[in-house]
Amino acid sequence: MTAAAETASAAPIDVAAGYCGLYLHLPFCFHKCHYCDFFSVAPPTPGSAETHADAGAGTDPQAAFTDALLAELEHSVTALSESVPLRPVTVFTGGGTPTYLRPGLWAKLLDALHRHRVLVQTAEFTVEANPETVTPELMRQLAAGGVNRVSIGAQSFDRSSLAALERWHDPDNVPRAVDACRAAGIDNVSLDLIFAIPGQTLAMLDRDLDRLLALSPTHLSIYGLTYEPQTPLTARLRVGQVQRVDEDAERAMYDRVMQRLDHAGFEQYELSNWARRDDATDYRCQHNLGYWHNADWLGLGPSAASHRDGTRWRNAPNLPLYLQHCPRPPRVDEEKLGPGQQIGERLMLALRLTQGVALGQLDAWLAGDDPRRAYLDEVSNLGFVERSDTHLRLTRPGRFVADTILARLL
Repeated sequence: MTAAAETASAAPIDVAAGYCGLYLHLPFCFHKCHYCDFFSVAPPTPGSAETHADAGAGTDPQAAFTDALLAELEHSVTALSESVPLRPVTVFTGGGTPTYLRPGLWAKLLDALHRHRVLVQTAEFTVEANPETVTPELMRQLAAGGVNRVSIGAQSFDRSSLAALERWHDPDNVPRAVDACRAAGIDNVSLDLIFAIPGQTLAMLDRDLDRLLALSPTHLSIYGLTYEPQTPLTARLRVGQVQRVDEDAERAMYDRVMQRLDHAGFEQYELSNWARRDDATDYRCQHNLGYWHNADWLGLGPSAASHRDGTRWRNAPNLPLYLQHCPRPPRVDEEKLGPGQQIGERLMLALRLTQGVALGQLDAWLAGDDPRRAYLDEVSNLGFVERSDTHLRLTRPGRFVADTILARLL
């Protein structure tokens, strides 16, 4: 049996037996977009004082990083007890731009995952990709190694919108990337889109949706642009160099996205995620569903987050530290949530899903005098949440104010 066949045919495990998911953070990018707050490492600008040595990776940072990641992987496999081996149901590689990693280094990573038998029960193996870095050769290599899902960051098909985001890919390369995935046998292709981009109009969003839907993806992640606190984009917003789309226009754009995707045969299963309706295949992102169901996952690589039994932590978002201390990189933000915090986290995550939280779980989690019950009654009276026979969920109007509602439940 080939490695790919071994991965695809194995049945998912009982997630209670161990880590449901494995996340691998591959931090390298061609360029750091000014809206992005994920940890990433871009090549130094020609003529700048920055060097690869300053990044702590010698003359070949990708090779040094890959060796360190494999060391962390081997340490994690060994450290876990025999009764709870590292056999995740889902694997997700994010970044950065995972497909910016050189094919030879991808070969080493995939070989290590199979050698340690990490993938023997993996049902979904996702790789994030930038359109410019998708090649037929790399897609064939990934497919042969067990990857069966690719998430491509289209973000927009309008060149002025891409420039506003500091995304430098050619929008015409998105369909080429989708074709390369499918030619390699990876039919489960997700596309990302951003709306409420400075300068964007509703008509521009419609044109983006036209091109997006023409590619017949199986899954879509569509987000309103977020101004994260420590990003260059937010700094430019503060000094008036950028003007954000006003709240009413952004609401109209989100409403248009929901209308059009529903009409096109997609089911919204989370605030920003849609899966193609298909009776035979569940195209929802199973890895992300693990997050939203508050499952346990292990993160490897610099800045990768993990969660286990109510404790969460992440590796330090620093490549030199990661290389220096692997296979046991330093942790930051380690936190054991108290019972009340855990309940708030479960509520917040469950209500992101359009199905909502089961009423039986809600009654088990919230005591009769918990103030969150009164708050949920309040927003229910405002029409933002509703009860079905089985669940409490956000209404369609509630999705527009979801961030405010969910923050009150933590």
